[in-house]
Amino acid sequence: MKIRFLALAAIAMTPAASAQDAPLPDDQAAMRAHVLFLASDALRGREAGSPEYRIAAEYVAAQFYAAGLKPAGDGGSYIQKVPLVSYRAADKGDVVLTRPGAAPLGLVFGEDYMPGVVAGAAQTALDAPVVFVGYGLVAPDYKRDDYAGVDVRGKIVAFFGGAPLSFQSEERAHFSSPATKAVIAAAHGAVGAIVLTRATLPQGGASFDRPRTTWARADGTGDSPGVPILATLSGTGAAKLFAQAKTPWSAIAARVADSNATFRAMPLNIGATVALKTRFEPGMSGNVAGLIPGSDPKLGKEVVVLSAHLDHLGVGTPDAKGDAIYNGAEDNAVGIAALIEEARRFKASGKPPRRSILFLAVTAEEKGLVGSDYFAKHPTLPIQSIVADVNLDMPILSYPFEDMTVFGADRSTLGPIVAQAVGTLGVTMSPDPDPAQGIFVRSDHYRFVQQGVPAVFLWPGQKGPGKAATADFFAHRYHQPSDDLAQPIDWRQGIRFVDANYAIARAIADGDARPRWNKGDFFGLLYHGYGAR
Repeated sequence: MKIRFLALAAIAMTPAASAQDAPLPDDQAAMRAHVLFLASDALRGREAGSPEYRIAAEYVAAQFYAAGLKPAGDGGSYIQKVPLVSYRAADKGDVVLTRPGAAPLGLVFGEDYMPGVVAGAAQTALDAPVVFVGYGLVAPDYKRDDYAGVDVRGKIVAFFGGAPLSFQSEERAHFSSPATKAVIAAAHGAVGAIVLTRATLPQGGASFDRPRTTWARADGTGDSPGVPILATLSGTGAAKLFAQAKTPWSAIAARVADSNATFRAMPLNIGATVALKTRFEPGMSGNVAGLIPGSDPKLGKEVVVLSAHLDHLGVGTPDAKGDAIYNGAEDNAVGIAALIEEARRFKASGKPPRRSILFLAVTAEEKGLVGSDYFAKHPTLPIQSIVADVNLDMPILSYPFEDMTVFGADRSTLGPIVAQAVGTLGVTMSPDPDPAQGIFVRSDHYRFVQQGVPAVFLWPGQKGPGKAATADFFAHRYHQPSDDLAQPIDWRQGIRFVDANYAIARAIADGDARPRWNKGDFFGLLYHGYGAR
């Protein structure tokens, strides 16, 4: 007891930075208090699956309770358990090319190939002919079908990474994803895929066995849509794969520099025998879900989701100062604090929304939008009842923002709703300042989009001081230990951000019309969303 008392006394007497601890108005102090706890060193970066993440989740659950939200997790609790699995290559694998009338040719690890990592099986063994399919895309809106003229059923497809620059940026990001290409390949009956590159492999195959994470299926393997990605080939490996092809690799590779080039699909007159092993390590984390039931007898059955990710990167490589804790203050303790304060606004208003509102803090965003994907595929409320998602992820609050960037605003009726709501606060909406980044597909709202739900993702905009402040954050603090409470955070802007998001959520929840995709929108059509047809 004496030792514990002395330790607490030492903590109490630790000098504090006066500027950071200056008194704040109650609303700013409340928001900062959440971030003080969630981004503290004690929570060690809130890595999904860690004991510290569980503490953070229980804190958010307690705050949801205090805000009057009803539990919307598992078994009458605020927590939805999310089974995680970490998976990695168990060995270097084998990739052997088989040609009629010739001896098998084994590819060289690190020089010719890097093994794929199959989330869905401990062992993968395939022996099948290989068919080249360009970029592996089927995009009718762009009059592109890289599978035209070939039958890939029961075969391995080989394709380039990426997508043409002529595609709209968000759609290009979607098509560039290996997961998208794996799903397209599976739809055509392929059994596996090989990714082609022209270059040497990074560091000669180093980090081939780095761990990845997804949510776990009942048998302990990971969620694995589409065909398995069996290997990535270097330029030398690809040349060996194309040794019997009608069109030589040199002719194919010369055209890849033009990202808009089209390629004729063709059998490569060669087979591949591939053997891979995957090692799994189970884990457990959780989403936190709290509900405000809607007051309208009819509209109350519809649900608006307000989402933000609770996890960050945990403990990693030390920076120049020796700090190895990735606190994630802006990314995304601030977003979670805004979510909590929004919930408190609804309680304080004394006026329940017409539609129900689900406040959702998700896990494992930093590991690939895993927690939101699990919720979207295993929702604690019927997925057909969810009519919109508004996502809060890493709002940069170091400057007085003059506008708001709303990713996805031009894809559904959420755009005009958001514009009108933030307009009442003197904030305008601005277009995506960097379309090439494809931000629309890179945060948790996208998992709702993939279930057909209209969604938007909000950032303070880049007018006035915003551009320089945003660039400074990405250069010096994004995914670094310096994203902590020593950085300048303007809590007045935090409250303005809460104001804007509360106005948006209130407008969506109380509107007469259900949010709908714009007619003909690419993502709305792709995922069979309401209103797209």
